[in-house]
Amino acid sequence: MAKQFNLADLFETVAATVPDRIAIRADSATLTYAELNDRAERLAAGLAAHGVGRGDTVALYLMNSPAYLEGFIAATKIGAVPYNVNYRYRAEELRYLFANAESAAIIHGAEFSDIMREVRPDVPTLKLSVAVDDQSGTDTSGSLNYADLLKTEPAGPYERDEDDILLTYTGGTTGMPKGVMWPHRAFLFACAGGAGYFNPAGPVVVPEDIADRAANGYPLKMMPLAPLMHAAAVWATWSGLLNGLTIILDESKSFNPEHVFDLVEREGANLVQFVGDAMAIPLRDALKANPGRWNLQTVVNLGSGGAVFSQHVKDDLKALVPTASITDGMGTSETGISGMAEPSPEGVMRLPSSDSQQVIVDDRFAEVGETGFIARNGNTPVGYFGDPVKTAETFKTIDGKLWAISGDAGRLDADGKITMFGRGSTCINTGGEKVFPEEVEEALRAHPAILDAVVAGQKDDRWGERVIGIVSPRAGQKRPDDATLKLFLTERLAGYKVPKAVLWVDSVKRSPAGKQDYRWAKEVAAEA
Repeated sequence: MAKQFNLADLFETVAATVPDRIAIRADSATLTYAELNDRAERLAAGLAAHGVGRGDTVALYLMNSPAYLEGFIAATKIGAVPYNVNYRYRAEELRYLFANAESAAIIHGAEFSDIMREVRPDVPTLKLSVAVDDQSGTDTSGSLNYADLLKTEPAGPYERDEDDILLTYTGGTTGMPKGVMWPHRAFLFACAGGAGYFNPAGPVVVPEDIADRAANGYPLKMMPLAPLMHAAAVWATWSGLLNGLTIILDESKSFNPEHVFDLVEREGANLVQFVGDAMAIPLRDALKANPGRWNLQTVVNLGSGGAVFSQHVKDDLKALVPTASITDGMGTSETGISGMAEPSPEGVMRLPSSDSQQVIVDDRFAEVGETGFIARNGNTPVGYFGDPVKTAETFKTIDGKLWAISGDAGRLDADGKITMFGRGSTCINTGGEKVFPEEVEEALRAHPAILDAVVAGQKDDRWGERVIGIVSPRAGQKRPDDATLKLFLTERLAGYKVPKAVLWVDSVKRSPAGKQDYRWAKEVAAEA
């Protein structure tokens, strides 16, 4: 029985309480809670046998699969620090990420073995890499076999604490990813259901509550649609596991709404979790195009988090799936879940304010009517891994409490609610993925025909925003065609960061101080 809010302790409590209940349903495997715990225990022992220990970081470089969750749980068992890897990253992005995280172990899909051989020599802290068979047939030389590691006999006990750390990597204002350090206890309450947003029993009070909720709660089936390397999917999945739910994993390589509904119907999914309009619109369109094709009467909730979820799309889904409630959770990697969003007549959405959620203006609390940045205290991260400068910018002590300040602009209203207006910085949110202009600008300027560049978001009904590049030509160089330029950029950037359009102008407008004029850039992008 768990005596502290450590995720490994809590998961083991659930596994002991409902051992025969199905924890994971996937095409590749079906695992009970007892089986999932045993596999994670063996993997933990295998990692420990190769020198991975308390405080070491473990990269999860995988597509959706049971192995992703096994790896996550195994790392927490030995007090190590699991973290997400965006599988769309190119070699240079991976080199930075693995080095920044001081990676001790990398668990990767076999399909990524070629790029792993390329970057592995540039990760001096690496103790081992482990390849998970994914039926790709890729040569996995240089990495241990995941199945062999699972043959390790369970060991332990291992030292653990509720202040052990998880890392969630998100984009940074410099364009490079930043590792948000979440203590287990804070993660539980801010991200993984401990606050009781959807549980009639309310917030978790003591660790023993986890066993009671698993034993006596309704054994629902949850299907997270986002890849597990996305924070929204991990939050939803851990909320499900700590309540003894069944997690349905879609192991498809790409998002296909018709396939999603095939799975929902086949598995009898009750809770379907996705990320904003980029997923919601194709789901809605599939339902409209195929009336009566699927029996979705098992679905009781369609829930979004991590990106804008438009009211008209919510209304459409409610009409198409009348058995389901429609929920819209707001949160960031730095703050956790900020609460359930309400429609806003002028902003993106409205959120509740409280003692733990306020609007901050110039390191003070906003007065009614003032606009600043939405911030949370209490169960928050403790900073960015290895980045004290960015930590000091985002995590600030105000009136004796540590506040995590998001990049979301908000206004404190007279009724105590917060109207959110979207990202308060230059960050572009495209389909739930955050793209920071500086990194894309650097890649654009690397082309010999481009003298200067600025990047902005353009409103888009499906994706929320499209990435638009605005560039000026270098004298004496031939301007590349669109296909050639796209190929150049895809060698340097993940696909979602590559501009959907590149606009050529005589000169990129800059401020007197030499900085790009992002207001001008957005105007140009909007008119394109």
